[in-house]
Amino acid sequence: MKKIITRSAFILFGLSSLSFAGEATNSGDTAWLLISTALVLFMVPGLAFFYGGMVRSKNILATLMHSLTALGVMTLHWFVLGYSLAFGEGNAFIGDFSQVFLRGMGPETVRGTIPGYLWFAFQATFACITPALIAGAFAERVKFSTYIIFILLWGTFVYDPVCHWVWAEKGWLFTEGAIDFAGGTVVHIISGVAGLVSCLILGKRNGFPNQPMLPHNLAYTVLGAGILWFGWFGFNAGSALTAGASASLAFVNTLVAPGGGLLGWLLAEKIHLGKASTLGAVSGIVAGLVAVTPAAGSVQPGSAIMLGFLTSVVCYFAISLKHKLGYDDSLDAFGIHGVGGAMGALGCGIFASVGFNSLLFTGNPDGTPGLTQFIIQAKSVAVTALYSIIVTSILVWVLDKTLGFRVATEEESRGLDISLHGENAYNS
Repeated sequence: MKKIITRSAFILFGLSSLSFAGEATNSGDTAWLLISTALVLFMVPGLAFFYGGMVRSKNILATLMHSLTALGVMTLHWFVLGYSLAFGEGNAFIGDFSQVFLRGMGPETVRGTIPGYLWFAFQATFACITPALIAGAFAERVKFSTYIIFILLWGTFVYDPVCHWVWAEKGWLFTEGAIDFAGGTVVHIISGVAGLVSCLILGKRNGFPNQPMLPHNLAYTVLGAGILWFGWFGFNAGSALTAGASASLAFVNTLVAPGGGLLGWLLAEKIHLGKASTLGAVSGIVAGLVAVTPAAGSVQPGSAIMLGFLTSVVCYFAISLKHKLGYDDSLDAFGIHGVGGAMGALGCGIFASVGFNSLLFTGNPDGTPGLTQFIIQAKSVAVTALYSIIVTSILVWVLDKTLGFRVATEEESRGLDISLHGENAYNS
């Protein structure tokens, strides 16, 4: 059974760690992945607007900088070291240094049906947006310089190894048959739990929760959500790496799952608070997108809608516990990405029906219970989350004790835009 699942995952994801020279590329696949790479890259400014609208006006530029800086810094990291650690030959747990600075790669290098350079670029966009997601948890209270060092270290010691585990051919979770079509564990779970432990170690914003800290411009947040949804088609459907049936299924699931997420959040909010809000609507959309990310190529559209709906409701109530538990996840990075990513990954073990035949509800073809895939998914969620928690905790604690991660109280009160960047977003 494991061989069947692993082989299906290999075909579905197209993630062989080998590069081939001299083979012909497919122009349709190449064109689609070029577009998808640009779409995922566009998600980073989308995230900047999504987060930027939810902070106070005195911190919007600093919040935008967290996303934009990750775009530049992590691209260079991916070129110098990250790509080799994630997709180098290595072993079951980490790659090697054989492809640092893209050594051995040239215009003639082909990976499956696409150029090697394009594969590198597509994966680079994932490496850029993942650490940027973490910044939502500790927004409005961290030093910019320490943040840059943090994302470089976090990318090296958390993102790169987990990416290798799940998406490289030798990766131990890949060989066990874990389903993660576009980044439920690799992107959302590890960034979400990293955000949670970061805000717990660094502490609450000054005045939280007694002082109101309301979003200063929800129109920016709505715009950011729209850009994210638009870019997510490249994020999910591009992960098929071919312009065919798998990409089409992922595309449709990326279209319908956020609809389920939107309805789930608004319904929960209406029942719980009596009103359905704009912030709730966009939060539900993003929760649905997060949920379908790991499952985009392995579930049918009806299941994608159900997964988006259920995940959105769970995320809503997870966020509502934030004030009761007393932690300050500024922009709910954990509540949406950590919880939503876990729900999506586990949902693969329940709803997967394309290329996998170990289903929780329908069972295996030989009549045995279909728990195999669910157990694999639960294992992948647990180990990736735990690994991110442990390593992130060490990194944040060490950086805070050595360089200082939080800004001074006076700087936080004045606002990070002026204190750290010497600028105002609204000079009038």
